[in-house]
Amino acid sequence: MSKKTILILVAIVAVVGAVVAWLVLRKPGLPDGIAGGNGRLEATQVFIATKYPGRIKEVLVNEGDTVEPGQVVARMDTEALEAQLREAEAQIVEAQEGRNVALANIDVKSADYSYAQKQYDRSRGLVPRGAVSEQEAEIDNAHMLASKAELVGAKTQATQAGASIDAAKATADRLRAEIKDAVLIAPLRGRIQSRLAEPGEVLGQGGRVLSMLDLSDVYMYVFLPEQVTGKVAVGTEARIVLDAAPQYPIPATVSFVSPSAQFTPKTVETQEERHALTFRVKLQIDRARLARYEPLIKAGIPGMGYVRYDPSVQWPAKMQPNPNPPKNLFGAQGAGSQGTAAQGTGVPGAGEK
Repeated sequence: MSKKTILILVAIVAVVGAVVAWLVLRKPGLPDGIAGGNGRLEATQVFIATKYPGRIKEVLVNEGDTVEPGQVVARMDTEALEAQLREAEAQIVEAQEGRNVALANIDVKSADYSYAQKQYDRSRGLVPRGAVSEQEAEIDNAHMLASKAELVGAKTQATQAGASIDAAKATADRLRAEIKDAVLIAPLRGRIQSRLAEPGEVLGQGGRVLSMLDLSDVYMYVFLPEQVTGKVAVGTEARIVLDAAPQYPIPATVSFVSPSAQFTPKTVETQEERHALTFRVKLQIDRARLARYEPLIKAGIPGMGYVRYDPSVQWPAKMQPNPNPPKNLFGAQGAGSQGTAAQGTGVPGAGEK
């Protein structure tokens, strides 16, 4: 066999192989009025962090756990704070006793002032009769003024004692708040994504302990060509089809369309060749429906997003929502094999009979 014949046979085999590969891997065409692009499922990430510096006492959740709002997820060591709180409570008792002494002293000084005032009044009345000299009356007046000053001083001490009580109570309240903040709780319903710190570690103010995903805010970004994006309005109906579960199309709506174009990212594959300019479009899953599709919510799962920019066009049958979403991703009959057959294809319903 000549060298030329071998080259011809090799070329024929290459062409046939390319045709077969194209037939197997090509994506089915979308009806006019529906556009699609690939993307990854995303969810809002929330960090649970310490408000004050301290040592982690315990972490009560693991990666993958679903937590409810207000659920305790971690605790910080509060031994030092509890000791300071006992000290502040003792200071409150001490300040209250000091105030009681000051109030009692007010009664004593008030009685002394009242007696000195009456004594001076009697002396002034007896001076004209000659029974008391002017000098003795002036002495009684000095005693009265001294008693009045001592009374004012006693009242000031009582006020200071009251302020000390308020300050000690404020310190105790602050310490109780810090002890309460040392118990870290989940701010919303979500899934723990990662443990960022472990018991025994010392963190600074704002140190992150856990990261979680908000299961009520899940979306996908897709990039659509400029000739399509101009027809897409906020609120347009959409579908999200995950590569791992193509048999469960998820209804969504367009919640954001970028006001400016950009070059298509290298990781984006569209139905046609890569476009020079595209617009970023956000497909938001309705919060009321998220509970039904919660087993599928995993940030980073690849899939396809489809937008129906022509309301008169009907969704293909395989993009219709499944009336029975899975309780778990692998619990449905044949879900594993279907997901494997569709892996990376972005074809709605790939692998289904």
